[in-house]
Order: sequence, then C-alpha cells, then structure tokens
Amino acid sequence: MANTSAQYEEMIAYCGKVFRDKATDYGTAWRVLRLPSLTDQIYIKANRIRSIQEKGVAKVAEGIIPEFVGIVNYCVMALIQLEIGVAESQEEVEMDIEKVTALYDKYIHAAKDLMMDKNHDYGEAWRQMRISSIADIILMKIFRTKSIEDHQGNTLVSEGLDANYYDMINYSMFCLIRLVLEKEK
Repeated sequence: MANTSAQYEEMIAYCGKVFRDKATDYGTAWRVLRLPSLTDQIYIKANRIRSIQEKGVAKVAEGIIPEFVGIVNYCVMALIQLEIGVAESQEEVEMDIEKVTALYDKYIHAAKDLMMDKNHDYGEAWRQMRISSIADIILMKIFRTKSIEDHQGNTLVSEGLDANYYDMINYSMFCLIRLVLEKEK
C-alpha cells in the first residue's frame, strides 16, 4: 500500500495545483455556492465522464481527467462549506489563499486517511474495477447526496453528506491514479 499512498500524494499535488491556480485566477467566488449547487457541479462533471465513456468521443478537447479533478476539487469545496458555511456577503466570499489552501489540505488529507483505512480492508479492489464502474458509483453517490440534501441532511441509518463527498473524492482519485499515473485507457 506504500505505492498507493505515494500515488495518492501525487494526485493530491496534481488536483491541489489546479485548485490553487483557479483560486488565484478567480478568487474564492465558489464560497457563494450552497451545497446543492456544489453537488450539481459534481453531477455535471460525472455526467460528462459517463457521456464520453458511452459515446467514445469528446467534442470538447478536454477528456475525462479534468472532470475527475473537478469532482475532487468541488467535493473539497463542499466539505469546506460544511465547516464554515456559505458566504452571505462579498466580504465573506473572498478568502485568503493561504487560509483556503490550508482548508483544502485538511480535507484532502482526511480523504486520504479514510482511503488508506478502507483500502486496507478492501485489499485494493479498486485496481481491478473498470473506470466506467467507478464513474457509475460516483453518480450513485451524487444521487444519494442529493437525496440527503432534499431531506435537509437528516438520515435514518445512512452516512451523512461529508461521507459521500469523501467517497467521491476517493473514487475520483482512484481513477486519476489509473488514468494519469498508470496510463490506463
């Protein structure tokens, strides 16, 4: 599992750079997004992945790798919003790059810790899964998240919103490891 840990760290750096670069370009305008809006952004990314997989071709030059990066980063944004709340004013929207990066690092490493525990128990089964199956699982997690949101976060026996965001991060990271580092087609 040392290889998995190192590969995950490479993907943290990859996704984190995109997050920081976009924060530099756009600021933290996403702070105005409520959780259902972030979940819908994640849905758009996952649905595009599935559409490209089904059609076998993308008309927009970007392939599915940037979409998996987007899922990771939108999930981290959602976890940040769960902690600090949605910005209600222009002053609250803009966060210092160091502060938002520290929050990003907190949640992405919490996702990695969770993955390492689950990976131990499941014996790296994700390495044998099809990328298309993992994309379907992400879509399922999105629909679960939407249902929890529709119930104002109340569940009877299910994990909460944060658990679903963490799972979507980890499934996306699995795909990125295989697509970027292992060059799986």
